[in-house]
Amino acid sequence: MVAQVTNSLVKCLLIILGLISVIVNIVLICLNSNRLPKCHYQVQDSVAANHTDHGSIFADLTPQEYDAVRNYMWDQKDLKISHSAIAKPSQNFLFLIDLLLPKKKEALHYLDHRAGKPQRKATVVVFYGEHSYLKEYEVGPLGGTLKHRDVTKEKYHIESLPFTARTVTIGEYVELFTFLEINVFRKLEKELRESFGYIPKKKNLNPFEGMPRGLKSGDRKTWISFFRDESGMYIHPVGFEVLINHEHKDSSRWSVDRLLYNGKYFDTIESFKQSYDGGSVKKIVFKEMPNYASLKPRKKPTGLSPQVSYLQGKRFSVKNNQVIYLDWSFAFGLSSLTGMRVFDVRFRGERIAYEISVQEAMSVYGSNTPGMVLTKFLDSSIGIGRFAHELVKGVDCPHVATYVDVYRYIDTNVTQRFRNAICVFEYDVGRPLRRHFSDFFHNSYGGMPNSALYFRTITAIGNYDYIWDFIFYQSGSVEARVHATGYISSSYKVDGSLRYGHQVAENVLGNIHTHFVNFKVDLDILGTNNYFLTKDMAFEDVTLPWTSERKVKVPYLVENQVKTEAEAALRHGRKTPRYLHVASNRTNRWGHQRSYRLQLTSFAGDHLPESEPEEKSMSWARYKVAVTKYKDEEPTSSSLYGQNDMWNSVVDFSKYLADDEVIENQDLVAWVTAGFLHIPHAEDIPNTVTVGNGGGVLLRPHNYFDEDPSIHSPDGVHFLPGSEHDCEYNKMACLEKDLCSPTLEPFTYNGFEGVMKFEE
Repeated sequence: MVAQVTNSLVKCLLIILGLISVIVNIVLICLNSNRLPKCHYQVQDSVAANHTDHGSIFADLTPQEYDAVRNYMWDQKDLKISHSAIAKPSQNFLFLIDLLLPKKKEALHYLDHRAGKPQRKATVVVFYGEHSYLKEYEVGPLGGTLKHRDVTKEKYHIESLPFTARTVTIGEYVELFTFLEINVFRKLEKELRESFGYIPKKKNLNPFEGMPRGLKSGDRKTWISFFRDESGMYIHPVGFEVLINHEHKDSSRWSVDRLLYNGKYFDTIESFKQSYDGGSVKKIVFKEMPNYASLKPRKKPTGLSPQVSYLQGKRFSVKNNQVIYLDWSFAFGLSSLTGMRVFDVRFRGERIAYEISVQEAMSVYGSNTPGMVLTKFLDSSIGIGRFAHELVKGVDCPHVATYVDVYRYIDTNVTQRFRNAICVFEYDVGRPLRRHFSDFFHNSYGGMPNSALYFRTITAIGNYDYIWDFIFYQSGSVEARVHATGYISSSYKVDGSLRYGHQVAENVLGNIHTHFVNFKVDLDILGTNNYFLTKDMAFEDVTLPWTSERKVKVPYLVENQVKTEAEAALRHGRKTPRYLHVASNRTNRWGHQRSYRLQLTSFAGDHLPESEPEEKSMSWARYKVAVTKYKDEEPTSSSLYGQNDMWNSVVDFSKYLADDEVIENQDLVAWVTAGFLHIPHAEDIPNTVTVGNGGGVLLRPHNYFDEDPSIHSPDGVHFLPGSEHDCEYNKMACLEKDLCSPTLEPFTYNGFEGVMKFEE
């Protein structure tokens, strides 16, 4: 009984002591609350911005608009369009619906003078299997009573496009895979099992196509190479290839025209089987091997990499298809064919560019095996924007980026939504935009971090992934840039292969290839009446005024105004002026023409010789830069049909230059080509890295302003000796206190301790 009473008293005493402790702590917190750092800034989701809907004339079609156009075309009974997503080549198929961009003159009247809004219309491409031709239509007005108009002849100067120029659709792939199963795999089950571990029900051999599909216009003969069914299959070639003739729209009339096994050609399946069984061909013996292409980390991740954060909220705003960031504003879109594009690009309210857009991505391969020896990829014919999928937060883009969904209708029968396929974010590139530490006189520090806005999408086109960036800097510059990653294309190593690349794995050759990317840069510098100028340097002999002892070589400025399109077509491999400008005839405060400079970053290989019949489909790649007079009839440098009819391309960019028009005081377009030569090496396994694999064009103000506009940026920092911790012009000094961050160390600076002094 006594023990129970004692225990109860102890428990009561502990409870009372606990309550007293809590009360004391609360009192202490209240008494010291005035001494705690105050958080002066409140994090905002996004900066307040005055958006308009003017950029909506460039916006991609909405799901409702896609569906309305599709339903309208389906309702045209005379067109007999199939509703199936896997329509056969013999059927009529609605392949593409995309925005038809407004004519520039109408768009500018609307944007600048608030004239009537251009009607929204769609471009529609129909593959007519019943009639063996292709047609393009203009359908509109969207939101009104729809009508369609055949524009094939108007655009391409022919009544219809050849049927063999069409992209291979999902429906045709279904028939191709069925054909391979019946006419190759089943007939060669033993040979494929012994050589490559083929198991019929597992379907563990994957096809990969070479392009173009033949040697002349009208061909549709595709070399198909086979790869192990592994992640990263592109670097698992097995040494077996077949040539499929699928010119006819009836797949029952397709045929296997040739085979390649371990470097040896065969005319028929039967002749290969006989050689294999008779021992006259060197057999490939299957063996298991690890998947060296896997991107699963070799070591288990132990933590997170550094992540971007906006300590005071986002300084940009995205609404519909318009972005506003500090002094910048622009509208954007994502074409299913050509990919990323921006319009009505303005800095401080002045239009710098009407359009900056991706046009084409092209690669030419070298090999001594058929799957690669002919390969010349033109990605817009497959669809660059078509392969923009969801971006991974924290890897593809910062976790805190703003993400935008896109919708498209290509090779389908329903409008497709791709979540988070575009990202927009502000990012400090890691080096100052400008800075100076004054050591000699007037000791001081002035600088500014280089924080810029990124507009990004990533397209995974087969083996390659392209990271597309448009970057907007506070100095008034804008950059269009691409980096390549993903997997290299490879071939099975046979005798003579090492002439065309490096061995990167067992029996695997990484094939040499080029990358060329074309951008359309439609600059409007203070209007559409512009000039193309070049500047460079040369040396001249100068006599020194104070002595006759000798002359010296001194660099001087060489300036030129280019008069015609032919003069403005600057070819690869030839010396060109290092400064290229699109200029207004108006001058800045100092009397110089206000202009923007085109500054290329490119490590491109040699372009395909013009003697090759396929070259006309990629003639834009002849030029580093080509400047033409703007025409609505010259909207793109390439076309949907270039890949599959390279020999008779309906868009041959070189013809844009053939009329050699005057480009003085005209609306000008610069077509810019960047790229790099890729000689694959061991470090491309498992995956090509972005470092060093890219190119682009930087558009820089050149005498456009009277001074660097970034001097007005809120990010600038300046302080003198003794004022290092003054926050008025150095917000970094108070960052740790103002943000109450436990991870930010206090600002310190001791740089003035070692300055040069000229007096004691």
